[in-house]
Amino acid sequence: METDLFIAGKWVPASSGARFDVLDPATGDTIASVADGGEAEAIAAVEAAAAAGPGWASTPPRVRSEVLRKAFELMTDRASELAKLISLENGKALVDAKGEVTYAAEFFRWFAEEAVRGDGAIATAPSGANRILVVRQPVGVCVLVTPWNFPAAMATRKIGPALAAGCTVILKPASDTPLTALAMAAILAEAGVPEGVVNVVPSRSSGRVVSAMLRDARVRKLSFTGSTEVGRILLAQAAENVVNTSMELGGNAPFVVFADADLDAAVDGAMIAKMRNGGEACTAANRFFVEAPVADEFAQRLAQRMSALVVGPGTDEKTQVGPLVNEDTVAKVDELVRGALDGGAEAVTGGSRPDGPGFYYPPTVLTGVPADAPILRQEIFGPVAPIVTFTGEAEAVRLANDTEYGLVAYVYTGDLARGLRVSEAIEAGMVGINRGLVSDPAAPFGGVKQSGIGREGGHDGLLEYLESKYIAVDW
Repeated sequence: METDLFIAGKWVPASSGARFDVLDPATGDTIASVADGGEAEAIAAVEAAAAAGPGWASTPPRVRSEVLRKAFELMTDRASELAKLISLENGKALVDAKGEVTYAAEFFRWFAEEAVRGDGAIATAPSGANRILVVRQPVGVCVLVTPWNFPAAMATRKIGPALAAGCTVILKPASDTPLTALAMAAILAEAGVPEGVVNVVPSRSSGRVVSAMLRDARVRKLSFTGSTEVGRILLAQAAENVVNTSMELGGNAPFVVFADADLDAAVDGAMIAKMRNGGEACTAANRFFVEAPVADEFAQRLAQRMSALVVGPGTDEKTQVGPLVNEDTVAKVDELVRGALDGGAEAVTGGSRPDGPGFYYPPTVLTGVPADAPILRQEIFGPVAPIVTFTGEAEAVRLANDTEYGLVAYVYTGDLARGLRVSEAIEAGMVGINRGLVSDPAAPFGGVKQSGIGREGGHDGLLEYLESKYIAVDW
């Protein structure tokens, strides 16, 4: 496959000749070498996107729709090879990789349908002096920065609405997983995206490359998915040119189980909310709050299910939990678990990093986790479930909200009124009631507090790439 930069519809090397290695998380071995873009390539990509902007913005919505629909079909046709590529560079189990490809392709289909729905409005001013005409126009050149945990879905969730709205884009993928992004560039080109409309610039110098683009006055939008710490830095940089921003940042999702919940359903939901993508997801259940009467039984059932999972290379069809993405990630998970154990927690299953090659960490369930343990404050991003008991609805809400984050929450209860009441009280942008999965291309995805700004998916996702222009007119 192509491993150079994709700029202005062409595959080009970095002007410096620099390249960087992509590693297999299962072994630590190099699987490919990718062109390492710098500031010069970043500005070249902005130039290409700016040049292609007027033509793409004036392209009829139906034409843009058909291009996205074709990209959906190509992704679907090549789902197997894309899943293998994701597993190879990311480490996730093939079953998760296949699920990601399906999910990622759906963003192209959804926004193919949304491309023709960039509706405006017309009304009479209350005074009767004039008409209020509102039209939606593409925001312009967009810089899209995506993480390594969902290398296909995070790209399509941003590219889809941007192209549907008539914007041009520069995608800066995570340096751990650039191969999937380059494969997406090839698919979009084959689907009929004109030269310069989509550009992909992998780079090991992420900060310098993104900063260079944000300093360019032609860039009018930044969409970033990643850590809150990096998001704060990018928000400050974007403010210098007053660049429109969308931020999908960190999470610390509470998973609340009341005593009246169906425990079978709660454990099933926990396995999805915790173990989807091996726990490497911003939506992953991070803190388990279980009402005291059922806490022991829930912990035992969850541990039994998690300990039965098959751990191995993501590309092995039998694997259910692959390695984490890199050494830094597995070292962080190990440190958080050891900190909890040192503070008095107990490991019902797992709890220690195995010997041998690869970036593996076993599925782990912890009980008796101290309230001040760092594992309850930080995003784990691994297959670890720390369990804390509570007594009463008020305490459950207090514990769930005791975090700077507010992306997603999960609530299990047999009382619908309680479920809705608690959902309203929890400070989160999304809540799953008796469900361990909330993500859907047709739904607005995003958080509150330190978890971000704006929404992706649904009709809201399209509006993030459109500006509303008010025209005062009379007739």
